[in-house]
Amino acid sequence: MPARSSVVESRTNNGDFWKFWTGQTISTLGSSFTSFALPLLIFKLTGSSLFLALTLTATTLPYLLFGLIIGAWADRIDRKRLMIVTDIIRALVVASLPFGALLGFLSVWWIYVVAFLQSTMSICFDAANFAAIPSLVHQEDFVTANGRIQAGYSTAKVIGPLLGGLLIVVVPLPLLFCIDAASFLLSAGSLLLIRTSFQSNPSEQKPPTSLRQDIIEGLRYVLKHPILSWITLLLLLVNFILPTSSAQLVLFAKQWFAASDFQIGLLYASGSLGTVILSLTAKHFHKRWSLGAIALGALMIEGGLTALTALTHSYWALLLLWTLRGGADILFLIHAYSLTQAMVPPRLLGRVITVTRVLTWSTASLGALLGGFVIAQTGQVALIYAVVGLLILGIAFTFFFTPLGQNEQYLAKDTSSS
Repeated sequence: MPARSSVVESRTNNGDFWKFWTGQTISTLGSSFTSFALPLLIFKLTGSSLFLALTLTATTLPYLLFGLIIGAWADRIDRKRLMIVTDIIRALVVASLPFGALLGFLSVWWIYVVAFLQSTMSICFDAANFAAIPSLVHQEDFVTANGRIQAGYSTAKVIGPLLGGLLIVVVPLPLLFCIDAASFLLSAGSLLLIRTSFQSNPSEQKPPTSLRQDIIEGLRYVLKHPILSWITLLLLLVNFILPTSSAQLVLFAKQWFAASDFQIGLLYASGSLGTVILSLTAKHFHKRWSLGAIALGALMIEGGLTALTALTHSYWALLLLWTLRGGADILFLIHAYSLTQAMVPPRLLGRVITVTRVLTWSTASLGALLGGFVIAQTGQVALIYAVVGLLILGIAFTFFFTPLGQNEQYLAKDTSSS
């Protein structure tokens, strides 16, 4: 037992984890500029709720087209090398936006192409990234590690939109994308400094399998697992409903609260502010409740807070509600990720995360388009936010009566058999 504890301690305090954390936090800071600038740029070019919804379609479509293949492929190759290459490609792709603006050919359709290419590269990166955590920390520290990672990400997401809102006063909006491009290169550099392998066991000899066999194995594992199958169903429903509230945030704030561009940046930053505190304190929740119960409780709170945004015309009340909503959202994400990482063998993690996203993100673009169409036809953006929030609250409550709400017994079985 003492020997095992020393291993846990050494892995938890591994300098490679902090190199990983630093690089990804910087990358998230850069991407937060893009997350703020992209919908604002589309809104300025089109002023349309449908065009805002199409942005989500451009980012989710690659999962439907390539997700299963990329997930299986990412589990077969060097994950760290894959992350470095995709970071470099993402830097070049996002840099095309300010370059296009400079040459005068930037259009909303080119923005969609960039979003599509960026999302495709992100599938590769995220499959490897999700599988890297078990290589850097011990299972007992998954919640702590994911909490620290999300706290770093959330801090970056607070700073990015705030700085972006200030910078667009003095620089053209497309130039903000240069920051994201530079951050991808810094992320690639940090990964080059990491010595730890991101593979489950680099020296392990595995029987040769085809890519098709790997895809089928990932699908079967997710669909037959007593917890992952319920998580997949939950996300299938949530991703059909919830993305509308994010995709239409610029329109909601502009029309319902008459928000300025700077206030839009502040709103995006507020969505990350609550996540910083809750990310760092996430491990304390697990001392009292199961991972699944915390995730579902956080999702209920997120739904309730989303519904409440429709009941106020005060921008400052919206800011507070969106801050609390961001905290609830990250609490759900941390515990859903930690639960999955604890249950799934490391060799399958890349496939599991992409299979889950392929199966569940298929509804995201459809739901966002439907929400955008209804808003365009009725003009009732606040009513849509109320309906979205109440539906999420009800769905999360219902899932407390599934195995996901009592996941500890299943987690104990997986741990004992692994």
